[in-house]
Order: sequence, then C-alpha cells, then structure tokens
Amino acid sequence: MRKLTSVILAACLLPVAAAAQEAATSAPGGTVRVLDKLNGSVTDLELTNGQSATVGRLVVTLGECRFPTDNPMGDAFQMITLQFEGNLEPVFMGWMIASSPAVSAFDNARYDVWPLSCITS
Repeated sequence: MRKLTSVILAACLLPVAAAAQEAATSAPGGTVRVLDKLNGSVTDLELTNGQSATVGRLVVTLGECRFPTDNPMGDAFQMITLQFEGNLEPVFMGWMIASSPAVSAFDNARYDVWPLSCITS
C-alpha cells in the first residue's frame, strides 16, 4: 500500500517537477477563477500583482503570476493568498498551477479557487 501511494504521488508531482525546470517570466498580473458552490456563481478576477478582490466573504490576493518564458500563452503559476473577511489569518497561501489545480488545492466547503492565466501584455 505504501509503495502504491508513493507511485501515485510521484505521478501527480511529475508535471510540477517538469514545470519547475522551465524558465519562467514574471507577469504584471493574472486571472483567478472563483466558484461559489452554494449559489453556483463563477467569478473571474483579473488582478495585478499585490491586488486583492472579494467574492462573497472570500478575499483573494494575487502575490505574483509567472508563465513559461518560451510559451507566454502556456501554463500560469500564481502565488495566491485566501482569507475570509474579518480574519487576519489566511486560510490558504501558496503557489497554484493552472494545469494542475489539484496539486495545491484550496479545500473549502463553499469556494473553489484556481488560476486561469497570466496577463502577458
């Protein structure tokens, strides 16, 4: 069972390891998608680096957006911080990858959040 878990984990992290070896360029901002599972609404937030926006009670802050230097329309890597209004402590802070949102997913009963793309122009 332990060996199977190791194989599954390695398979999940393979795209992340390959992406980490690519040269990346920092973008001025990016687009983050928020799904409110309670009412079914989807909101796309176009944020500049350091900017925050609120969807319901969730505050989304984009720290940085990076994309592969060789392929500006390729994958987006975003440093995202999530917190609920009135709480200073983040409920999520880390890098999310557009092509593999489940690798570092925000686990919440009401909201799903994932990166879409970087602003390249």
